[in-house]
Amino acid sequence: MESLTPSLQSSVLNRAWRIAATGFCFSLFGIGALMLSTFWFTALRLLVKDGERCATLTQSSIRHNFRLFLWLTRALGVLDYRFDGVEKLSEDAGALVVANHPSLLDYVFLASCMPRCDCIIKQSLLGNVFMRGVIKAAGYIPNAESETLLPQCKARLDDKGMILIFPEGTRTTPGEPMRLQRGAANIALRCQADIRLVAIHCDQPMLTKRGKWYNIPPVKPRFHITVKEKLRVKDYVADDDASLAIAARRLTQTLSQRLIPEPVQTHEKNNG
Repeated sequence: MESLTPSLQSSVLNRAWRIAATGFCFSLFGIGALMLSTFWFTALRLLVKDGERCATLTQSSIRHNFRLFLWLTRALGVLDYRFDGVEKLSEDAGALVVANHPSLLDYVFLASCMPRCDCIIKQSLLGNVFMRGVIKAAGYIPNAESETLLPQCKARLDDKGMILIFPEGTRTTPGEPMRLQRGAANIALRCQADIRLVAIHCDQPMLTKRGKWYNIPPVKPRFHITVKEKLRVKDYVADDDASLAIAARRLTQTLSQRLIPEPVQTHEKNNG
């Protein structure tokens, strides 16, 4: 049997390294989440009696830890990433931040750069030992019935919160078109909240809906997170429930068109 050529040997070694580094990073992520939830976030809930102050401190801790995690994935060669237009997010108090959802890391990328990140999360996550303490301390909103969800969203937005929503409801399946639900549009219309668009693109599928963590791409993936324009909800607002359904359909169609991500510019230098 012929020996591997140097280039192929290098490629095999590089992929083996990225599999090991990916496993290390996500093991560290899980352990870190459990430790923070058990000790730091529990301490915040006990010591900080003001719920709003506790949520602010928790979200700040999450933001800085996510930045550290992303720095580590880049330093170890697991992936690379680039942000464009994140300064626009400082203008979005009281708005929805709506993004497409190609990867498990999308929330990590956005929560690492948003001044405030009030998420709508699956109700089932409250039963996850790694996530339960984080969710409660951060004040995230469980995706319950609309009679409960909408008032919670309205109160959070009126308090200058920023609610992150992935309107697909789950991660995009590679090769298939986006299929948006109308939840984001309905919240925007009923809460009178503008929408900041964010498009996320990765040149190699990674941590997709059907992919396991060890199914890494043959070359290092590069993520491009682009903060785009803001949609003014007043352009879609309707006065009655019948018109509201039509407005939600129109707004969802607009989201489907505007959330198409731009290809990663691999020839440009990435930056975080």
